[in-house]
Amino acid sequence: MAAVTGFLYRHGANIIDLQQHSTDPEGGRFFMRLEFDAAGMDLPPEGLRAAFTEVARRFGMDWRIAYAERVKRTAILVSKADHALLELLWRWRRGELATEVTLVIGNHPDLAPYAREFGVPFFHVPVAEGGMAEAEAEMLRLLKGRADLVVLARYMRILSADFVGHFPNRIINIHHSFLPAFAGARPYHQAYARGVKIIGATAHYVTPELDAGPIIEQDVVRVSHRDGVRDLIEKGRDLERQVLARAVKWHLEDRILVYQNKTVVFA
Repeated sequence: MAAVTGFLYRHGANIIDLQQHSTDPEGGRFFMRLEFDAAGMDLPPEGLRAAFTEVARRFGMDWRIAYAERVKRTAILVSKADHALLELLWRWRRGELATEVTLVIGNHPDLAPYAREFGVPFFHVPVAEGGMAEAEAEMLRLLKGRADLVVLARYMRILSADFVGHFPNRIINIHHSFLPAFAGARPYHQAYARGVKIIGATAHYVTPELDAGPIIEQDVVRVSHRDGVRDLIEKGRDLERQVLARAVKWHLEDRILVYQNKTVVFA
């Protein structure tokens, strides 16, 4: 901390926010997120990166610099459910998500009017029986140069390891259960069959293993024996919208650090 903050002080930066976490005081992994105003610095962006390399080398740091004025581009993948998409588009229009939503891709055409209402191009990429590879190739073509982040807003298809590999820790999914419980398809039906008293939603990064990527955010709501599957779905939708929006916001603001299969979220 002293090395990093001292470096910034010497070069005229104004530190705005600093958060830290250590997995263990002795021999643990140390994480830090530092936000600073570079207006008064005596280094240009390229010079800043080169100069800090010497500090990072002394401590064996894994590090990166993100510039707030370089707005990330976000693509959203959908199927038929509209609630997660509309929440993201609404927050984006209100200025709550620091991004440019460049396109929406759907494997069904149902949500095209909603995307266009917000001025976002919609592309229908259907998935024929046994044709996921062809669909993914088309989606990658559409996403090329247009997406720093891909959000699965209830996109109900399983992406291949090859597709995921194009966006490591840059695909966020919302799963409608409190993972690791009820992974896979129809989690509300699974929850109802088990008679649970709490249901949840989980936003996580996508990895080749289904619903097993690093978890970013979760939330829960209580249910009772009076609730049927439709009730669980209705209550769960509110959770899904909020949990996904928070995860996307934190990613866009570079508040998430991934280590092994966990996240450190400096929210």
